[in-house]
Amino acid sequence: MTLDLSLDIEARAGAAWMLGSFVVVFLATRVIVRMIRAGKGPFRNQAVGGVHLHHLVHGIFLMLLAGIGEFTYQPDPPWLYVLAAAFGAGAALTLDEFALWLHLSDVYWEREGRISVDAVLVVGALMALLVVGANPFDSSTADGVEALVTTIVVNGLLAVIALFKGRPLLGLLGVLVPVVALVGAVRLARPTSPWARWRYPEGSKKAARSRKRFPERERRRWNALVEAVAGKPNPDEPHQDEPNPDAPEGPTPEVDTREQEGAR
Repeated sequence: MTLDLSLDIEARAGAAWMLGSFVVVFLATRVIVRMIRAGKGPFRNQAVGGVHLHHLVHGIFLMLLAGIGEFTYQPDPPWLYVLAAAFGAGAALTLDEFALWLHLSDVYWEREGRISVDAVLVVGALMALLVVGANPFDSSTADGVEALVTTIVVNGLLAVIALFKGRPLLGLLGVLVPVVALVGAVRLARPTSPWARWRYPEGSKKAARSRKRFPERERRRWNALVEAVAGKPNPDEPHQDEPNPDAPEGPTPEVDTREQEGAR
């Protein structure tokens, strides 16, 4: 990875606009969804034909429009900065619901939803590296195009393995830093990850090591940072076979639909 810290505002202005838009839109989105969850302010969830419209839909369309505009017209500033800002905004909206398209379920306010904030923070850091001139795939090196393509393919596979092992930080950061992707790919997978379900049979030594290394209710300092940015997740529901001492006797009370909607 090359790192050029010389100040070249014109060359990196597009990346700076992308990063700035990414940060602002993500923070604004989190403020709005937390207000909806609390039932405050004028904001409400959007629905089309009775189907809830997640904000990642807006993000996908924004990124598509920005990509089409860049590849088709390749405009000069200031339109280049407009497209960069649109792409950053779309990326923020899409990655804010990263957990939803990873789990294929609405886990936005669940413990699994924290991975969305992990993804946003890591991608934001990667964008910041681009702004300061970090270039992990420099085609101007003497190694040639073949070595560049091989590096991208191998590093991409390692990053994907890290993600499947439940290591989003190492996987996403490893996209730009190959050594980090390698570390994530060779380390033990989390017990709830797809890799553990495929490769760690129940009762195996690796499954036991994984559960011991990553307790179910483990709490790290990183979780405190995530909750400060995104809000606390919904409390875990008690197991069906375990009585809940705090539950009232008699019929189960109806859930406030507004609160349920606000959980999105």
